[in-house]
Amino acid sequence: MARRLIAAGFPTTLWDNASDEAAAVASIGGTVAASPADAVRDAHVVLTMLGRNPAVADIILAEATAQALQPGTVVIDMSLISPSEVRENAARLAELRVAHIDAPVSGGVRGAEFGSLVIVAGGDPAVFARVEHLLRVLGRPIHVGPAGTGQLARLANQIIVGASIGALAEALVLAEHGGADPINVRKALRAGFAESRVLELQLERMVARNFTTKTGSAGQLSALEDALDTARALDLKPMPYTALTADLLRTLVERSGDIDHSAMILELERRCGTASLLVD
Repeated sequence: MARRLIAAGFPTTLWDNASDEAAAVASIGGTVAASPADAVRDAHVVLTMLGRNPAVADIILAEATAQALQPGTVVIDMSLISPSEVRENAARLAELRVAHIDAPVSGGVRGAEFGSLVIVAGGDPAVFARVEHLLRVLGRPIHVGPAGTGQLARLANQIIVGASIGALAEALVLAEHGGADPINVRKALRAGFAESRVLELQLERMVARNFTTKTGSAGQLSALEDALDTARALDLKPMPYTALTADLLRTLVERSGDIDHSAMILELERRCGTASLLVD
């Protein structure tokens, strides 16, 4: 992402706790900062791509960094954190007269390299309009509502992905256990109304028994647990699809570690009593 910003002509200063990554960006014209405070000093826009709660607040709102932020700066937080954490961070930044957009992304490393990330943004529409041109260098930004709604849209996506993978796995267990050829079942499903990007990629991995991590089960589980926590905070009744998918993933991670989330089929086979079909 930093490489794309530099190539587009944005003067870019980077702080990263992985020094090798920072050095690679410096080699193409970026500036490497010694600390987060040095990175944000004099910046008009600050982008954060950090770990889970409370890492964002610990870094961007640490005393030295907060003092270095200039009034009028826009902080675009692309980290994967909870909507409630987003709102807290936005409120604290507002006290410093610093604007805030939450803008989680999907698309992986390939999306970052080719500028095709899907960026779902929450926050003041006027602030989003100020930084939309920059976000378009990185991908396809879509404004979805006030602070925290970018993360809500991310969680909605994870609910759909997780439940879809679970449904695909269960369907394949049924078909295979009944004697159908799983390869031809996949071809048949892709020719019908069930066709989707999830079916295209995840069912192929299930059929091939290739669970090398593309998207880890632990990360998927964490997102679903965030969704359930958010639902409770919004006084929603328990969400059965999300809760069941989280339960499947939780047991999978406990038994098999952080393998690809398409491996949910292993847990469904175990629960359906067809584990004898497993291929190493």
